[in-house]
Amino acid sequence: MFQTFEVTARPEQGPPRLAALRARLAAEGLDGFIVPRADVHQGEYVAPRDDRLAWLTGFTGSAGFAVVLADKAGVFVDGRYRVQVRAQVADVFTPVDWPEVQIADWLRDNLDKGVVGIDPWLHTLSQFRTLEKGLAGSGVTLARVDNPVDAIWDDQPSPPMAPVKMHPDTLAGKSSAQKRADLAKSLCEQGAKVAVITLPDSLCWLLNIRGGDIPRNPVAHGFALLCDDGSVDLFMAAAKLDGVSLGPEIRRHDPDAFKPALAALQGPVLVDPESVPLAVVDALSAEVSEARDPCILPKACKTGAEIAGAREAHLRDGAAMCEFLAWLDAEAPGDLTEIDVVTALEGFRRDTNQLLDISFETISGAGPNGAIVHYRVSEETNRKLAEGELLLVDSGGQYADGTTDITRTIAIGDPPREAAEAFTRVLQGMIAMSRARWPKGLAGRDLDALARMPLWLAGQDYGHGTGHGVGAYLCVHEGPQRLARTGVEPLLPGMILSNEPGFYREGAFGIRIENLLVVREAPALPGGTVDAMLEWETLTWVPIDRRLIKADMLSAAERDWLNAYHATCRQKIGPRLGKRAAMWLDAATADI
Repeated sequence: MFQTFEVTARPEQGPPRLAALRARLAAEGLDGFIVPRADVHQGEYVAPRDDRLAWLTGFTGSAGFAVVLADKAGVFVDGRYRVQVRAQVADVFTPVDWPEVQIADWLRDNLDKGVVGIDPWLHTLSQFRTLEKGLAGSGVTLARVDNPVDAIWDDQPSPPMAPVKMHPDTLAGKSSAQKRADLAKSLCEQGAKVAVITLPDSLCWLLNIRGGDIPRNPVAHGFALLCDDGSVDLFMAAAKLDGVSLGPEIRRHDPDAFKPALAALQGPVLVDPESVPLAVVDALSAEVSEARDPCILPKACKTGAEIAGAREAHLRDGAAMCEFLAWLDAEAPGDLTEIDVVTALEGFRRDTNQLLDISFETISGAGPNGAIVHYRVSEETNRKLAEGELLLVDSGGQYADGTTDITRTIAIGDPPREAAEAFTRVLQGMIAMSRARWPKGLAGRDLDALARMPLWLAGQDYGHGTGHGVGAYLCVHEGPQRLARTGVEPLLPGMILSNEPGFYREGAFGIRIENLLVVREAPALPGGTVDAMLEWETLTWVPIDRRLIKADMLSAAERDWLNAYHATCRQKIGPRLGKRAAMWLDAATADI
């Protein structure tokens, strides 16, 4: 099993750890300290060694931060985690709604004057500027300090040292040399001599390598300096690179050499203020040029080979999902638990003989647990499936040719009327997004309302984005593209995104339906006046539970879309299934 179910953090551990941190702050003359969920590479995901926020507070969500003062400690989380945080932290911590409440505003309200410490490796240049601006004119100042959490974390895990492997050019669609040449040309056009690369997925994309330093995400920790001649200085532990041939244009260095190398650079040096650690900028003596990480957009716009790989990975994964759903329908509820569901699903994915990892911890939320958006089942929370409840299963696989992410909400017995009506609204929003065509130049924020409108008409909504970018055998969450109110990046052909509206009734049920889509050029329509339009190609082909659909709520167009989708599921997935699952698929995809 890739997934485990042990309890990784307990609320009762928080108070003594908070007391120890406060004692350390007092000894260092600090009035507070900010604890982000970040590491020195500033990716979304962190290794166990760097999960300081979870260790201190007990909160295990993938985004958030804490601010610790002598008499108060706030844990800042967004809408995805507001149910979860209350269950995971002790009452010595106060949950704070973020981004509605910003750190600077909270500090102004809770600290008249004083010095608040920050670890400059764990805050980006942009974050630091925002915080400094928000505190301007207050009695609160910021101080760069060595991390006091590390000083009190006696059993802190060692840094990850997973081996690096090459990612085939045939799957990447471009060699590393081609990528580096393209980006070097761009650097020259911008007048920069070198670009600093800190994000793990950018580094792995650039060099066509993959690693295992982050659970569920095949990336390697390291830093890189991309030079304007296309060569790279790579700062990575030598043990990770045993047997890996990167070529003469990749100069290898120990990670400890990174900071001195920064100090010796001749400018201009390109840094991305949204991802570069403040400590990197502090170390530079050369002229600094601020621009986006040059790997970000090329990585997001998949090559033809990557899109072909994604199609195949989703068909393979879709077959495993259908085998699982057929099994579930035959066995549930019985004595099945959430853990049984996770174990079985991973087993069906393993049966493909091509699963390299799951792409995140499978969410298996029965009944009220489904209302916890990023629920992680443990031995303590494990719940039995029950008649008349919903089961939300959000999961994915990491395959050499693609990363998958799919959510299906399943009825266990006869669903409550309220749940079926809400499910149908979520489905209507998902269909609206799937059918969308839009002029080139629009961003995720321009489309996000399509998925929410059916819920809005019923006075309902969901507290997360409609979709995130997805990597190509890389991170299951990838920027800069998003379907969300905050999604400002124009959508471009080749970008893969999720389409996952939802609805959550705390204490009762959760609903989410998710497919992955890829942006493509849309053919011209007779009488059309917009020259350049985009549309979606669907990658995910797994039936949507018809037992939860109130057919009389669907329009004719929505019904046609659903029936056509299910017919395509039969066509694409049916030949890949065993006899039992094939029979299940025929019934699950019948017209409505």
